[in-house]
Amino acid sequence: MGALTHASLVEYLLEEAYEVAETIEEGHPDSELLGELGDVLLQVVLHARLAEERGAFTFDDVARGLGAKMIRRNPHVFRPDGTLQDSFPATVDQIVQKWDAVKRAEKPGRKDPFEGIPQALPALARAQKSLDRAARAGVPGPADMETGPFATEEELGKLLFAVVHSAHESGFDAERALRGAVRQYQQGTGRNPAAPNPAPS
Repeated sequence: MGALTHASLVEYLLEEAYEVAETIEEGHPDSELLGELGDVLLQVVLHARLAEERGAFTFDDVARGLGAKMIRRNPHVFRPDGTLQDSFPATVDQIVQKWDAVKRAEKPGRKDPFEGIPQALPALARAQKSLDRAARAGVPGPADMETGPFATEEELGKLLFAVVHSAHESGFDAERALRGAVRQYQQGTGRNPAAPNPAPS
């Protein structure tokens, strides 16, 4: 194995995160979740150690930064000194609104609601995140989407799998196709059915 670098560790960080998701979604015992979370934490420790060797930051810096960020971005939970507030918002929507307001105040120059969504996210996750951000920013969704509503996630899953199967049978890459559609939407052309398709990535 070659020298450890941030880049060489990325695939392991992603793999460990997916293993946590699988453990949760399949209802594995807490002992397995404990182990999988430890594996993710190990990746964080390794990245921090590499950064420390470069003189950039340490694991303690990561933890302190996270603590400060949680306090700063959750004024509905924490006072500025880190102690808990006496009362909390009643609904998840109120919490999200407060969170969004703090993030906007931190980055007042950010106008694009899609900024900060990782390009490396799988296309389905990126589409979901983009639509969620758009709804919170009051940006309309694609005008030509008339699918659903679905009664269950299982029903949705079967339809998505059927779409992927149909794409495969037609010689198309469903992941690449969805990446292109999300990119079009984020660039503002997704609401214009006449807009040309972007080149595949």
